[in-house]
Amino acid sequence: MIAAKGYAAQTNDSSLAPWNFQRREVGPHDVQFDILYCGVCHSDLHQIKDDWGGSIFPMVPGHEIVGRVVAVGAQVTRFNVGDLAGTGCMVDSCRTCTSCQQGLEQYCLNGNSQTYNGLEQDRKTPTYGGYSNTIVVNEDFVLHIPETLDLAATAPLLCAGITTYSPLRHWQVGPGHKLAVLGLGGLGHMGVKFGVAFGADVTVLSTSAAKEADAKKLGAHHFVVTSDPAQLEAVKGQFDFILDTVSAEHDYMQYLALLKVDGVHICVGAPPTPAAIQALSLIIGRKSIAGSSIGSIAETQEMLDFCAETGIVSDIETIAIRDIHQAYDRMLKGDVRYRFVIDMATL
Repeated sequence: MIAAKGYAAQTNDSSLAPWNFQRREVGPHDVQFDILYCGVCHSDLHQIKDDWGGSIFPMVPGHEIVGRVVAVGAQVTRFNVGDLAGTGCMVDSCRTCTSCQQGLEQYCLNGNSQTYNGLEQDRKTPTYGGYSNTIVVNEDFVLHIPETLDLAATAPLLCAGITTYSPLRHWQVGPGHKLAVLGLGGLGHMGVKFGVAFGADVTVLSTSAAKEADAKKLGAHHFVVTSDPAQLEAVKGQFDFILDTVSAEHDYMQYLALLKVDGVHICVGAPPTPAAIQALSLIIGRKSIAGSSIGSIAETQEMLDFCAETGIVSDIETIAIRDIHQAYDRMLKGDVRYRFVIDMATL
């Protein structure tokens, strides 16, 4: 076994603290890389607090992981020692179900193995994430990180980036489309960057007028304050797509009214409470409300290569791991532009 160290929550009411644990030895198809940076996702806090139920403790969070390869298995063909590498939200899947066979392992029908707070495909070995110094992952779930990208700012692409890139690609958002991005946070700021890069006309919808300057700086063409009824009325029936990144409770009906005929409201945020939607709001206008998770491994690699070509990375604030709870507090207040990233040299 490989000795590893990280920060872990021992229970759902304990703080993250240093913890020594073991990774598996590098198998024939495995890649080991030392972690240089790990992004901080809002879901990390939900998981360590067991907000969604089923949390597995001790828990080492983190699924926006980048680093450099230090060992490869005998049958590994795509990575060499010294390569930059990354891992996002999953580290394995069943490989055999119809989703996996279609290259959609993020929707594995038998349950993929989450990078942390999950189980390996043996259904008994816990997975530990990127708030740690090193990780061992099957080659098929390791990503090549282009050398031209800022490494720290690349880490959030592996969750916040692909969560917005994937639906925009799936629905072929591009020139001639009017895209509204609802919410300007870790996900929303990436949605703006990708929407603009794909050629769409992008509007940011936000409750905060103070975010207009940031939205325009990120490339948004328009900005609407959703707490202003007059501004909302002015954009009714205007959008082909709404990319909804909000994880707090909000009124879907209000935003469905902003869609054109055949418009699609795409949910990538996950509010904790159920939402009520009247069927007529969909029927009148043949509108759809849809959801999207992360992308596949192949699509995530496509995104990374696209980012290298266009120079797109996340806007980040780098922190020391000892400051993780302060970062969580600030994240809850929306006091981050737009993603915290842990410098793992501070471990």
